[in-house]
Amino acid sequence: MKSKRYFNTTGFCMPERHYMIDPLRNQKIIFDLIEKTQYFTIHAPRQTGKTTLLHELAHRLNKEGNYISVVFSVESAGYRSITEEIANKKIINSLYSSSGQYLNKKNCPIPPEKYTKDLTLENYLIDWAISQTKPIVLLLDEIDSLYDDVLVSVLRQLRNGFQIRPKRFPSTVALVGLRDVREYKTKVRPSEVSLGSGSPFNIKAESILLGTFTKEEITELYSQHTKDTGQIFLKEVVDRIYELTGGQPWLVNAIAREIVVKILNEDFTKKITLDHVESAKENIIQRRDTHLDSLLDKLKESRVKNIVSAIINGDSLVYDNFNDDLRYVIDLGIIKDINNDIVFANEIYGEIIPRVLNFQLQKNIREQGTTSWYIKSNGKLDMDKLLKAFQEFYSENSEVWLERFDYKEAGPHLLLMAFLQRVINGGGRINREMAVGTGRTDLLIEFNGDKFVLELKLKRMPSARQKGLDQISRYLDTLGMTKGYLILFEIKPSSIIPWETRVKWEDISHQNKNITLVEM
Repeated sequence: MKSKRYFNTTGFCMPERHYMIDPLRNQKIIFDLIEKTQYFTIHAPRQTGKTTLLHELAHRLNKEGNYISVVFSVESAGYRSITEEIANKKIINSLYSSSGQYLNKKNCPIPPEKYTKDLTLENYLIDWAISQTKPIVLLLDEIDSLYDDVLVSVLRQLRNGFQIRPKRFPSTVALVGLRDVREYKTKVRPSEVSLGSGSPFNIKAESILLGTFTKEEITELYSQHTKDTGQIFLKEVVDRIYELTGGQPWLVNAIAREIVVKILNEDFTKKITLDHVESAKENIIQRRDTHLDSLLDKLKESRVKNIVSAIINGDSLVYDNFNDDLRYVIDLGIIKDINNDIVFANEIYGEIIPRVLNFQLQKNIREQGTTSWYIKSNGKLDMDKLLKAFQEFYSENSEVWLERFDYKEAGPHLLLMAFLQRVINGGGRINREMAVGTGRTDLLIEFNGDKFVLELKLKRMPSARQKGLDQISRYLDTLGMTKGYLILFEIKPSSIIPWETRVKWEDISHQNKNITLVEM
């Protein structure tokens, strides 16, 4: 029997149509802030449940009857060339049109075309609040889509109204967006970096970051599908999905939908396996659904590039804007900080980001010829042969290719990953371990039952070789393996260290490990 509900990957969730868990389950703080007539911000990356939470909150408040609440977006005023006057009109029109979705006619504000006073957001909200007997809770979405004078104007109008709430202005205003309020200053041109005495920064009581799903919450979500259809997500399947997604809500739903709808064609009698999970992951990555595309679009920003390059290389972050950039990329949901380890937010992001960054390289490498000669007659991968071919390829092509490459700092690592990817696409898998400050990137290649450990390191210091040997030895210990490859990339140009002296291949015994040192 076909389920009436399904895993949602577009728009906000509705309990009658979609599998979902209560978006307000851990949000007692929001109700406390509303009760205390506070202003606050809610921020979270795209497609993590912000809109679902806002709709549920507004409907719940209206149903309980102590407040009147509306969610509306200011995105229609979110472009640089707009004037403050036109922006006010667009924002007010958005508020009015949205109010009809949440309130009956007597609780809605006056139609903007019938408003006789100077049409500013501040005036409009004052008159609406005065006309109501219940306090207003205003949930203002996409606040960080606004720029320059318009952003400053909206924030100042809200700041002014804060002084006269709750009788003559909304009792609570929540500013909702991708980033915390501290980031709004970056959307204002340099001459306006100080928002002055009208800044609402000093009226914000809390900044609430929406979290990802826990493993228990994923289990709860998937159990709704089991209840409707009888089809079970086994514990090992849920565990693997949690590893892949880090609990990112869109990915959690997308993986489940890919398995249930696309792979198993809604045949609920079929068992969901770990192979289905891996296939779903690969399908989503290769298809680059809208969620992933919007995420990857951010990779072009210099602030994001700084952090992402550092993760891929294992570099330490030492530049001036370290804290702001780091916070920004965390707020976007691209990375996370686990006990001071800065890593990609989940395994899928850690896989797709390098693959997207080196896509053009992969494409060009594919044109270099067949990969079949890296495969032995028994179907196993000849890693020595593959890496020696890469040494030759790198010495002939890297300087030209890396010069044109956007992510130059991470270029050598990405070039090797691109070279490996075309072979792995033939039936293998690359597991990447990357984190800021480690000084390396670890790759675990799985191919036809074999495992190969590669450690990638930039030769920034004379001690790089010794440190690399110690690092790969420790990494092999964690895997219970004794054989690995240390890849050392020289960062000095060939005019200083020519290729004929920098390309080396050496088998070394180190700390009871057999390590092949590959230099280039």
